[in-house]
Amino acid sequence: MADQIPLYPVRSAAAAAHRKRAAYYSAAGPGSGAEWPSSRYQLEDESAHLDEMPLMMSEEGFENDESDYHTLPRARTARRRRGLERFVCGGWKLLCTSCCDWLVNICQRKRELKARTVWLGCPEKCEEKHPRNSIKNQKYNIFTFIPGVLYEQFKFFLNLYFLVVSCSQFVPALKIGYLYTYWAPLGFVLAVTIMREAIDEFRRFQRDKEVNSQLYSKLTVRGKVQVKSSDIQVGDLIIVEKNQRIPSDMVFLRTSEKAGSCFIRTDQLDGETDWKLKVAVSCTQRLPALGDLFSISAYVYAQKPQLDIHSFEGTFTREDSDPPIHESLSIENTLWANTIVASGTVIGVVIYTGKETRSVMNTSNPKNKVGLLDLELNQLTKALFVALVALSVVMVTLQGFVGPWYRSLFRFLLLFSYIIPISLRVNLDMGKAAYGWMIMKDESIPGTVVRTSTIPEELGRLVYLLTDKTGTLTQNEMVFKRLHLGTVSYGADTMDEIQGHLRNPCPQMQSQAGGNNASSTPPRKAQSSAPKVRKSVSSRVHEAVKAIALCHNVSPVYESRAGVGGEAEYAEADQDFSDGNRTYQAASPDEVALVQWTESVGLTLVSRDLGSVQLRTPSGQIQTYCILQMFPFTSESKRMGVIVRDESTAEITFYMKGADVAMSSIVQYNDWLEEEIWMLTGDKLETATCIAKSSHLVSRTQDIHIFRPVTNRGEAHLELNAFRRKHDCALVISGDSLEVCLKYYEHELAELACQCPAVVCCRCSPTQKARIAKLLQHHTGKRTCAVGDGGNDVSMIQAADCGIGIEGKEGRQASLAADFSVTQFRHIGRLLMVHGRSSYKRSAALGQFVMHRGLIISTMQAVFSSVFYFASVPLYQGFLMVGYATIYTMFPVFSLVLDQDVKPETAMLYPELYKDLTKGRSLSFKTFLVWVLISIYQGGILMYGALLLFESEFVHVLAISFTALILTELLMVALTIRTWHWLMAVAEVLSLGCYVASLAFLNEYFDVAFITTVTFVWKVSAITMVSCLPLYVLKYLKRKLSPPSYTKLTS
Repeated sequence: MADQIPLYPVRSAAAAAHRKRAAYYSAAGPGSGAEWPSSRYQLEDESAHLDEMPLMMSEEGFENDESDYHTLPRARTARRRRGLERFVCGGWKLLCTSCCDWLVNICQRKRELKARTVWLGCPEKCEEKHPRNSIKNQKYNIFTFIPGVLYEQFKFFLNLYFLVVSCSQFVPALKIGYLYTYWAPLGFVLAVTIMREAIDEFRRFQRDKEVNSQLYSKLTVRGKVQVKSSDIQVGDLIIVEKNQRIPSDMVFLRTSEKAGSCFIRTDQLDGETDWKLKVAVSCTQRLPALGDLFSISAYVYAQKPQLDIHSFEGTFTREDSDPPIHESLSIENTLWANTIVASGTVIGVVIYTGKETRSVMNTSNPKNKVGLLDLELNQLTKALFVALVALSVVMVTLQGFVGPWYRSLFRFLLLFSYIIPISLRVNLDMGKAAYGWMIMKDESIPGTVVRTSTIPEELGRLVYLLTDKTGTLTQNEMVFKRLHLGTVSYGADTMDEIQGHLRNPCPQMQSQAGGNNASSTPPRKAQSSAPKVRKSVSSRVHEAVKAIALCHNVSPVYESRAGVGGEAEYAEADQDFSDGNRTYQAASPDEVALVQWTESVGLTLVSRDLGSVQLRTPSGQIQTYCILQMFPFTSESKRMGVIVRDESTAEITFYMKGADVAMSSIVQYNDWLEEEIWMLTGDKLETATCIAKSSHLVSRTQDIHIFRPVTNRGEAHLELNAFRRKHDCALVISGDSLEVCLKYYEHELAELACQCPAVVCCRCSPTQKARIAKLLQHHTGKRTCAVGDGGNDVSMIQAADCGIGIEGKEGRQASLAADFSVTQFRHIGRLLMVHGRSSYKRSAALGQFVMHRGLIISTMQAVFSSVFYFASVPLYQGFLMVGYATIYTMFPVFSLVLDQDVKPETAMLYPELYKDLTKGRSLSFKTFLVWVLISIYQGGILMYGALLLFESEFVHVLAISFTALILTELLMVALTIRTWHWLMAVAEVLSLGCYVASLAFLNEYFDVAFITTVTFVWKVSAITMVSCLPLYVLKYLKRKLSPPSYTKLTS
């Protein structure tokens, strides 16, 4: 039905509606549909109306007229923020952004990227200055470190408020207490933050220095010289040895391999563990010796630097020959930076350095990540500040605005400043450090490392999980398990039968070999008219194993012997051809698995170049085959083939292999074609689909919609409409189609994709991965997590709210750039379900309790000032305020980081519990309001109770109220705890003991004789009971009448 949808609207609607939609679409996407090229959708005539055609938002829209069409998600998104809030917030954001962009443009103007001509070995001939070939992952330098760290801290309202309050104490008229009571906590927070950032920055500096200091051999007129990676320039001729990192983008000139080609590992660039075959420029490869590179006059013309790592356009020109030699260059002639040479030694001419290399251009700058819980607490502190200002204004108003009322207003603001406790930041930062320590000490997930200690709570708030497929979900370890030959099937337990067949020469092969003569006429051609004879099982096994051993792109590689130097080492390595010294290189791991299997049964691949293949039989005989033609694997054909000629018989054979969907129409009908088989071919789209099902990302009964390739807006339009008709359907889309959809229908694609149970994207570039993460953040406002194990995943990991790196076969680049590093993918479950849940729940309780601790004492201050004629005099001074926030209550409050609502086993057994965390119910304005009411109630009871029960001296009010306050806080901690830990009990007893012991030294504040009387004890006990007992009763009733969901699982 989707193919029958017209690309223009039904002409029954009003003309105004047409003009409005056309205007919207003209603004939404650049270009006119009339300019698009023709396509398989026949869009030449209809594409002009695309800007008037809305994407259908419901299935009914496919049958109904235009009046049933809904408006686009993008239009709905544009209407979400209206009014004064949009004007103020948007205007302020626009102003700040414009100013920042202006300053950036002034300080660092971006140089326009241009195509270039690079002369071999002559950097001085470069017409323009190119960037240094240095890697820099540091966020600051020696001048911007302190200002940058302070800006990151004080851009949050919470820390900025603390700074203003602390600075106000330098004004004598506003001074309330001692300076250390304000500056000590703030200084502690800043010192810890600066120290942590300094350590992280120093580690980044060391890693950069290690990479930039790697030595390479540079070829000059005088011979080889050692040069640092950071000193390499455009035009240099660099020698890269086997297993060495390529330092910059180069054009491949020469190799020590006879075939003129080499393999490189690109896992740190594109995330694919298969080795890529690169071919040297034939003109320079044919030169007799290395030094001849300086005896010719040649240059490379290279396109301007760009993001695409899968394409390159350029030319190689040698001027001193007659006529001049010109060779076109493509992606197979390039060696990109951060890839690894897997075979031989290579020589290349540098064309791009530093930030112009493909790897750097595909890597985004790391951002300072802030957890959602920190943002929510920042909003709550703003609400508390509004309450603080309102309360201060009320007090000044009730005072009657007498005298210098503005001074009284500021003093009230400082008196009630404990509403926003400065210890909130300290406790939260210490809690984050504790969570990180617990994660790294968890024996169930050994090797886990917390690299960003500021966002452990994010692990409990994730909604979208973006994970790399290659190497992350699959470790690229493939084993050949079964060979099916029509009526005969061989499995792991019957492979010895295949070995037996191969040891015995095939009768048909013997007869062919015996009847062969000097004639080059293929025997099969002479036998073409002979009747077909049913082949024996032995002959079928021989042919099948030989087909597997010949139809591939695998090359055997042998290590070079040590001790061979000079030019001979480069020209032709002295190699050991023994079996133990042989490794296989291929474009995909499944081909290596096939060749390794043929070796295990006796038929060994011993040599291969561009023109021939050599196999060794179980008897030790060497069979040589000439490669006449190769048909490489493509995503369109889903198969590959090779035409070879047996040098001993002159027999020419065409071998072909491929996916079942491609081979079913070619091979003879067999039962296996009807069976359900998951075949991991080199086809990226089919591989992605198979892995999605085998990893249970998509159930085997669930429908999968494979997004057809699209190249322009019209095709994307129709394909999105076709996909919209599907329900509860997983989406599989390629990177090229994704790019087109993101260009024209970004929000529409996001709306549809978010409704899918799973989305699989294949052949995505690093920048596309990062863009998807940012799109989900912007479109949904939910928290995203990116998981990867390769260098191509770094951008996605850094763009996501939470990045998890896996130390796998693709190196440690993703692990080092991630916020959390694990050794196995399965460890992510416990990291999220257990540690994410605990970190979020604990920090939510800790943050709200610290605010409660400040609100209750501010309430007592308000009651005290109201009773004593609205005087701006502090209730508690000096050490009492410092002790209240530290030794008297700090340990019990901080012990909440050990609390847990459910056991780890239960959290892992019921993943549904994690869904409740994403709703943010543990810290919300509702829970915050409950704590505010509790604080007002308890603060009022404590202060009024002390005023009612005091006798003749005011000092008794301080003693009774402060002691009751300490006891109330300790009891409230016990009320909040859900699962007791022995350290919690120790913290309660230790804090109470510290307070009782300190009473003997508080003569300045308390009457020591009074606090030792029975009267003091019963009055404090009565006030404490009234303030806490009702809350205990309410909590008990709530647990009985409306228990939380997790209690049903633990009961």
